[in-house]
Amino acid sequence: MLQEASAVIKSEFIFESAPFAQCHASTIAETRGGLAAAWFGGSSEGRPDVGIWFARHDGSKWSAPIEVATGKQPDGTRLPCWNPVLHQAGKGDLLLFYKVGSSPARWRGMMMTSPDGGRTWSSPRRLPEGFLGPIKNHPLVLDDGTLLCGSSTEDSGWRVHFEWTPDRGASWEKTPPINDGRDFGIIQPALLRAGTTGVTALMRSTKGRIYLSTSGDQGRTWTPPAPTDLPNPNSGIDALTLKDGRHLLVYNPAERGRETLSVAASTDAVHWTPVMGLQNGAGKEYSYPAITQSGDGMVHITYTWERTRIKHVVVDPARIPFPGRGAGR
Repeated sequence: MLQEASAVIKSEFIFESAPFAQCHASTIAETRGGLAAAWFGGSSEGRPDVGIWFARHDGSKWSAPIEVATGKQPDGTRLPCWNPVLHQAGKGDLLLFYKVGSSPARWRGMMMTSPDGGRTWSSPRRLPEGFLGPIKNHPLVLDDGTLLCGSSTEDSGWRVHFEWTPDRGASWEKTPPINDGRDFGIIQPALLRAGTTGVTALMRSTKGRIYLSTSGDQGRTWTPPAPTDLPNPNSGIDALTLKDGRHLLVYNPAERGRETLSVAASTDAVHWTPVMGLQNGAGKEYSYPAITQSGDGMVHITYTWERTRIKHVVVDPARIPFPGRGAGR
């Protein structure tokens, strides 16, 4: 396995202290003004005081976290917020998708927009009934600008489906679930490009393995999900197709426990080779990664660090030895 220091060029916490006790489920995107990150934070996951927190990077440091969304209801009570997903819509607004509900089985899909990289935000609006948006990981931008979103539900077993919006969240369509949630549960797809019209989805599962499904028609129909050789301790993953067409996966490489977080590489999005470790510690939790590539080619990964902070790691993909090609591009 590649040593961490040879590919990681920066490792830092987004914040050292914050006005919340716990945090989880980060997301990262590059805006027109620099990097932006969000996560949910509060006293504990699922408590009513959990909101969506946000920070911007000015090129030298991260701003102090601010709460940009809550689950405040018309009667003044609050419901917990969950799983934010940031997406910079080309030269348009920064989009923030998130969920509100007392539990994942009762989530409502929400979104907000920012015209200035997260300095100011629109009022929250609910997605159409039956739509949740990207459930954990960043959407895939298709050639026509459509956002393809990996989504899932947890009310009748754990089931994956896919949603898409051609107009940055104004209108939505979706597929039926690709599994019935009975023999195994899968959620939280991470999407990768496969040629011109192909898409590969990697999914968290209840069976100790990452599951895979593919689409040859830009996400409209999907193959039956099947287990891969990659272990999964029923924990979130994320994956990215680099600008040069190769792929990276960030995951917990074990069937149980979230104490080790690693990166695997692939040239076809199907066969994967572990290439580097990010963090490990006996009895600790390092989990729920998010990954993106910035305009300068660097790869940015954020993840939950012991449920108390969010870690940001910058990786140079030119230093990662992809299978079959050796190191470099």
